[in-house]
Amino acid sequence: MRASLLGTPGTGKRSAGYGAPVETINDRLLSWASILEPTTRLQAERTASMPFVRPHVALMPDAHLGKGATVGSVIPTDGAVIPAAVGVDIGCGMDAVRTQFAAADLAGRDLSALHQQIARAVPLSAGRYNRRLRDSAAARVAELRELPGAAQADGAAPNWPLQLGSLGSGNHFIEVSLDETDRVWLFLHSGSRGVGNRLASKHIAVAQERCRGEHLPDRDLAYLVEGTPEFDAYVEALLWAQRFAALNRAEMVDRVAEQVSRFLGTEVQRVQEVSCHHNYTARETHLGREVWLSRKGAISAQAGQWGLVPGSMGTASYVVVGRGHPLALMSAPHGAGRNHSRGAARRLFTRADLDRRMAGIAWGRSDAFLDEHPEAYKAIEVVMADAADLVEVRHTLRQVVNVKGD
Repeated sequence: MRASLLGTPGTGKRSAGYGAPVETINDRLLSWASILEPTTRLQAERTASMPFVRPHVALMPDAHLGKGATVGSVIPTDGAVIPAAVGVDIGCGMDAVRTQFAAADLAGRDLSALHQQIARAVPLSAGRYNRRLRDSAAARVAELRELPGAAQADGAAPNWPLQLGSLGSGNHFIEVSLDETDRVWLFLHSGSRGVGNRLASKHIAVAQERCRGEHLPDRDLAYLVEGTPEFDAYVEALLWAQRFAALNRAEMVDRVAEQVSRFLGTEVQRVQEVSCHHNYTARETHLGREVWLSRKGAISAQAGQWGLVPGSMGTASYVVVGRGHPLALMSAPHGAGRNHSRGAARRLFTRADLDRRMAGIAWGRSDAFLDEHPEAYKAIEVVMADAADLVEVRHTLRQVVNVKGD
């Protein structure tokens, strides 16, 4: 008989000393989002109702409807994991590098040429990978081959070594930005690419099969019970894909730095580096309980921990430090959060308006990016205001180069 965790609700403690959430929806669901659509709320309530969720789900300021679980949700589970709560882009996240350069070093230069250099150095768009394994990626591939989960990756996507150092599409991007003192930053957003997608899809399907016949509030909340072979196989694949995602971003950072060095004629010095996942699961302790913590569209924001919160195309992004808010499960938003679906954005916004919003930025200048229009997302300023108790803003970045896959 299969292990089941339905019917064993838990409770959690509350901590004082930090700002209250924007809304306590119920004892199992706390929200820091001042903008929260009814459908998003209902989806989060279904997730929070799962009996092994302990102590509560925390909704971040950028929360919006997602596939599997709410994007911008932090989900602590005891004795089980929900594969769809992480989703198919396992380990998606951000990397940033502050360089020694300043705005004056870019002045008078054709930044569209730098855009083209970066676009040639990093494969862009869904399904586009490297044609050969670059020397710079070889050590990273060797590391991944030695990790538990490599055999699963080989079975899911045998070409995964060629995926390392590729961007993807959608809201993934590479940017060159300036901060509030005109220092130059390299900034990028990507995840575990096709191999992570296939691994996640496989284990989501396994969870759904194992939960066949159970009354779940949503099929996407199918779970795997700790101590079972299916649970162990998923966690193995998850940890492998999270490491792949981190190394994928590191490989792209190397390539972008190389192109900036060539463009400016001086090697990039990495004055500061920040890296963080925002789609992942980790073993953590919160409010006195050790749990599996899944952040789907949220970053870890422990006290003193550096993090990255990107805006949408043409808007600001932020380098932050966590405040360690216990009720928020030491988490913070991962970005602006969508306000309109991709289809709706294409119907609502025009290329002329996107051109206006991207004035002064070297970008891809294509209708393919209409669904990434800034107004397709929540206002990042509102998200950051809601997050004031969760993180402290250290740097505000504005794009001068934006590279995306179509």
